[in-house]
Amino acid sequence: MIGLFLITHGSLGESLVQCACHVLGGQPPHIAQLGVAGQDDPLAVLPRARDMLRSVDTGGGALLLTDIFGATPGNIALKLLQPGRIEGVAGVSLPMLLRALTYRDKDMQTLVAKTLAGGRDGVILMKGATDAAG
Repeated sequence: MIGLFLITHGSLGESLVQCACHVLGGQPPHIAQLGVAGQDDPLAVLPRARDMLRSVDTGGGALLLTDIFGATPGNIALKLLQPGRIEGVAGVSLPMLLRALTYRDKDMQTLVAKTLAGGRDGVILMKGATDAAG
């Protein structure tokens, strides 16, 4: 199973994991999140991020999910990537996370493709029912 590691601003990752637990009815295995605060020094956070990554990687690799490419959490994630083994996706959302949790028993290439599709497919313009009376 491929591990999942969220590196996000503040408590976003924690909230996403809690929501996923609610939807799935329990805590999925091999998932961790690290919230980065504005005052955190990225170089000081990096060793902790490496330790957390090791804790979710049980041999199958890990997928890193971060919120904004180019921001501090994303830059920390970039330092952890190992192509084919530790991959990263920016723009994390609940639909993306749920898709990643659903497909992480597949190979890394499939997991990344399904995770990206979950993020794209989760963005929908909602149209309400029209009021026929008025």
